[in-house]
Amino acid sequence: MSWGESGLIRLIATVIFGLMAATGCKSTPPAFEEVPAADELYEQGLVEMEGKKIFGFIPWQDDSKAIETFQTIIDNYPYSDFAVLAELKIADAYFNGQKYEEALSYYRDFGDLHPQHAEVPYTIWRSALCHERRVHPPNRDQTATREAIVYLDRLLLKYPYSDYASEGEELWRELRQRLAEYVLGIGDFYRKRGEFESAAERYRMLLNEYPGLGFDASTLYWLGVCYWEMNRTEEAERIFQSLVQNYADNEFATKAEKRIASGE
Repeated sequence: MSWGESGLIRLIATVIFGLMAATGCKSTPPAFEEVPAADELYEQGLVEMEGKKIFGFIPWQDDSKAIETFQTIIDNYPYSDFAVLAELKIADAYFNGQKYEEALSYYRDFGDLHPQHAEVPYTIWRSALCHERRVHPPNRDQTATREAIVYLDRLLLKYPYSDYASEGEELWRELRQRLAEYVLGIGDFYRKRGEFESAAERYRMLLNEYPGLGFDASTLYWLGVCYWEMNRTEEAERIFQSLVQNYADNEFATKAEKRIASGE
């Protein structure tokens, strides 16, 4: 083989090698994973919310995965009916995980964004429960109790025939009972300290704002006592007389009657 032929062969080989090297350096385009359909993702999220059992009998649940799945629906299918349902399920997932502040935010947003949706009464009911789950004993701050009652008032006023109205009314009574106990406790505290004007103010509030909850007779009696201690005897006697006339079989009516008789 002549030098010219061998040189030509080497040149061709070099070109081929260079093309192969160049081809090998090219990066492979990333493969994009196809997002499942909205209905499939929704069913997947529901399954994830159910949780599972460790060793077959220990319940375990991690709602973060379900929240991620439902968020995928919202991100990829924002105009789908499943996106609306996903918003609600995210709220439920947070509620199940006892993250009530996050759940409350989603329930409120749902009502604001979809005011005509059939699930709005449910979101109001759940919003009330988000507050109710954080209430304190009657001797501590009752802000959460009052907030829960605000939502229950809305539920009972706007949706009195909803599936949640009956439970809502029962909870409404329980929470008002708690508030009444709270006000009564403050009144008793002031009375025992001899601060009768402050105590009387709380007793009047209790009678005006929380009547019919079982505290009327006792509250009237202690209000009369406060007036008596402040030398407002005529007002005290009128209260005792009212107590005797309207709560004849009550133990506080008997005490009031003795007060009237003894003049003390």
